[in-house]
Amino acid sequence: MNLLQDIAYLKGVGPARAELLRDELRIFTLRDLLMYFPFRYVDKSQITTVRNIQSENEPVQLLLECVGFSEVGIGRAKRLTGRFRDASGDIELVWFKGASWIQKNFQIGQTYLVYGKPALFSGRYNILHPEVEWVEKSRWNAGNTFKPVYRTTEKCSKKGLNSNGIAQLTRTLVTQLPEHIIEENLPADLLSKYKLIGREMAIRQVHFPADIQRLESARRRLKFEELFFLQIQVARQKVSLTKDERGVVFGKVGNFFLDFYNNHLPFELTNAQKRVVKEIRQDVGKGFHMNRLIQGDVGSGKTIVAILSMLLAVDNGFQACLMAPTEILAMQHHQSMQELLAPLNCQVALLTGSTKTAERRRIHQGLLDGSIALLVGTHALIEPIVQFQKLGLVIIDEQHRFGVAQRARLWEKASIPPHILVMTATPIPRTLAMTVYGDLDVSVIDELPPGRKPIQTVWRSDARRLEVFQFMEDEIKKGRQVYVVFPLIEESEALDYKDLQDGYDGISRRFPRPQYQISIVHGRMKPDDRDYEMNLFVKKQTHIMVATTVIEVGVNVPNASVMVIESAERFGLSQLHQLRGRVGRGADQSYCILMTGNKLSDESKTRMETMVRTNDGFEIAEVDLQLRGPGDIAGTQQSGVLQLKIADIVKDQSILLVARECALEIVEEDATLMLEKNRMVRRYLEEISKGNSDWSKIS
Repeated sequence: MNLLQDIAYLKGVGPARAELLRDELRIFTLRDLLMYFPFRYVDKSQITTVRNIQSENEPVQLLLECVGFSEVGIGRAKRLTGRFRDASGDIELVWFKGASWIQKNFQIGQTYLVYGKPALFSGRYNILHPEVEWVEKSRWNAGNTFKPVYRTTEKCSKKGLNSNGIAQLTRTLVTQLPEHIIEENLPADLLSKYKLIGREMAIRQVHFPADIQRLESARRRLKFEELFFLQIQVARQKVSLTKDERGVVFGKVGNFFLDFYNNHLPFELTNAQKRVVKEIRQDVGKGFHMNRLIQGDVGSGKTIVAILSMLLAVDNGFQACLMAPTEILAMQHHQSMQELLAPLNCQVALLTGSTKTAERRRIHQGLLDGSIALLVGTHALIEPIVQFQKLGLVIIDEQHRFGVAQRARLWEKASIPPHILVMTATPIPRTLAMTVYGDLDVSVIDELPPGRKPIQTVWRSDARRLEVFQFMEDEIKKGRQVYVVFPLIEESEALDYKDLQDGYDGISRRFPRPQYQISIVHGRMKPDDRDYEMNLFVKKQTHIMVATTVIEVGVNVPNASVMVIESAERFGLSQLHQLRGRVGRGADQSYCILMTGNKLSDESKTRMETMVRTNDGFEIAEVDLQLRGPGDIAGTQQSGVLQLKIADIVKDQSILLVARECALEIVEEDATLMLEKNRMVRRYLEEISKGNSDWSKIS
């Protein structure tokens, strides 16, 4: 038997089912089926009686006799109700589809094993669409058996590939497997040190465990394996960058850096900023490639660190560029840099999708002849026509908004790859930092500039809107300004959220002209119109800015002291935190008001409570990771790094830490994995790496 054999040749599959398995579940070979793990189990040793059902929250398993069926309702409301019983009482099972098949295949008087989540209706429990299988009561023995439950799709289920169908195919395969066909991939000393069972036993037991102890041992072994090989790859990438990859050398701190630092800094750097600048200076002077991530909460001063880094490049005869995800943010960076660097006679160009043709040509020429040392822009920077004379440093702001392939195109614009500095105001949880960004050196700016007061955050329902309006008026009378942010641009029938235009109309009635002036900003406006409205707010000519999330980044108005977020339940935690960071940028006390409807999900309530409780971006990021999972946070989906089959970096942090420690020890001793004791690690790594794009040098 060959585990790389096409899944179509497994008994019970065939061409039609094989196509479904490939398209729907990404199962191509016998090995893929073995590695398609159950996501939960039904413990067949635990049988509840009808009388002992006490909760709607927990699924139960019952051994019931079929008594009879009745159909109720008409059309779409039609349902089939089955009356079942055990010695302790009766319970109804309810189906809204499949009535004819169920009545044909279920026999009155027969005993069935029923699994599902009870619901309380008119004082009695019933179970909607339960899992049901026939058992021979006289031979029934629960024993210590577990039924695996596999994820599937509607298309698969229609062809018999529901969870039971996949389990049946997997059992067929597992029972046919010769001994030792599943090769070990972890060194014997690791298995012994951490008391891990062998790989073959783990895979057999994870599908069809004999008992809970063996199931836990199997899952622990396979989680460790998955996280270990992820960490091996990350560790090897880091070694390659720091020890093998040649980098340009910024050997001196010259006039541009020193003049700006000593004479033109608008404020004293915090100790955290000084520490990060020192780390960058050490990196770029070593002759190896820098690949560093700067994490800093909103308002912590990452931009000044970026400017100082760019001046280091200029002092050493190199060009530097900064790529931002939006035109607004790119323009903000360009304006700030022009103002700060004006005394140095250092030209800073701006290149975006809106740049006029004549200006674009001038910039392209200036980059080629070296007269333009610093470039700020958006995705326009990665166009093939944009070429540099001597690019030495690439800075990427809000880096998770760019795909890996996009960032790679900047990397290719120099003969010796430029140093890479990526910045994020979305703090990255420790577990993600060890996985997705494990090949980067991480710097943290964990201080805010002196004089900043913590933003006070409150959560209010729509019923208290008049109270919120009064608070806005009080702040405006003090000379302050207010943001009001909406999630939608136009009315949506599917979502019961206040849209921007409706909100603007309501605010305009409460704050009428000419006493109050209101700006409106959204992503569908022409850039010139949007900039005009924003500039009115920046110049304090309007009191309130009504906007969508286009103001999430890139708007710096120290006089704005209130951020009202409408339909706050619609936003993710990291976005709420980013929006809140638009205020609190001056010396005055600032406020964030989260407006929500009255009916919220438990997850939405957790988000609101977290925002009210803390301003710590790292704590918020950890909660966000727990709520959303690693696939959605910090752009990891697009990187493809965390397509884990069984491990969970949130729930399995303890295993992740051990796996990382082991991987680092091995790579530090044997980065190429050529030692005999690491032969099986190297062989398996080559096996799982086939067909993957090599992004190992791209941060």
